[in-house]
Amino acid sequence: MTTSPVHVRNLKKQYGTFTAVDGISFEIHDGETFALLGPNGAGKSTTIEILEGYRDRSSGEARVLGTDPQHGGLDWKSQLGIVLQSSGESGNVTVLEQLTHFAGYYPNPRNVAEVIDAVGLDGKAKTRIAKLSGGQRRRVDVALGIIGRPRLLFLDEPTTGFDPEARRQFWELINQLKAEGTTILLTTHYLDEAATLADRAGVIVGGKLVDIGPIDDIGGHDARVPLVRWRQDGVVREERTAEPTALAARLYAEAGGEVPGLEITRPSLEDIYLDMVGNHSAAQESVAQDVRGGAA
Repeated sequence: MTTSPVHVRNLKKQYGTFTAVDGISFEIHDGETFALLGPNGAGKSTTIEILEGYRDRSSGEARVLGTDPQHGGLDWKSQLGIVLQSSGESGNVTVLEQLTHFAGYYPNPRNVAEVIDAVGLDGKAKTRIAKLSGGQRRRVDVALGIIGRPRLLFLDEPTTGFDPEARRQFWELINQLKAEGTTILLTTHYLDEAATLADRAGVIVGGKLVDIGPIDDIGGHDARVPLVRWRQDGVVREERTAEPTALAARLYAEAGGEVPGLEITRPSLEDIYLDMVGNHSAAQESVAQDVRGGAA
């Protein structure tokens, strides 16, 4: 049996004839931050809900902290921290009251005041949750997710509603948790967030895992080849090359001076992700059209 905190093999979830998760496999290592990426409806949230024990799988294998999540008891649940896309926290209690109440569920909770400070709500501790802004309520969600000092933390779109400063503060908090040895499974639509926080990522499109690996390797070598763009005779030209500096030097020599509009762009994780999702979505649609055509 694997000792990885998260172990998934050939995981499937079907709703009638619709397959939401289609045979995906991955592992998450101790102390690792793993980002699960994909467009809306790709199967990310379904996968996480299965691992959290909220939803049963149709087939395949899943182990979370050594336990089948379909049969996890209270001791198992106490080792998890969960930040859902939305929450149902009571608006009639204060931030301090809510966190103090939740801390009582865990055998070794964090200090409530320290958690409130860590999520940037130190000035709102005695404010009723109903009076908080959407972004501040999201910080309460995060605080509730980490109050129990979890071994494994699920973060499903955690910074939705955060302003840029709050997102940066949240990143610092996650890096602190990681330094303490917390294993983290993250989903986010902010690709810069994934690039900053994650050690590895998996990309799901149409329920299938289409790529997995270290953040700097996602998409493969060819996807990371720099693009050189310049203007020549009034026409914008571009060329992908593994030696952009050499190409720029040649263009400079040919022009006898400055090259109009010269720029070198190295693909970001977002560029690579969008190309990957677009290519796989187009391929899936082509297959679906072939199937429909064959059935006609």
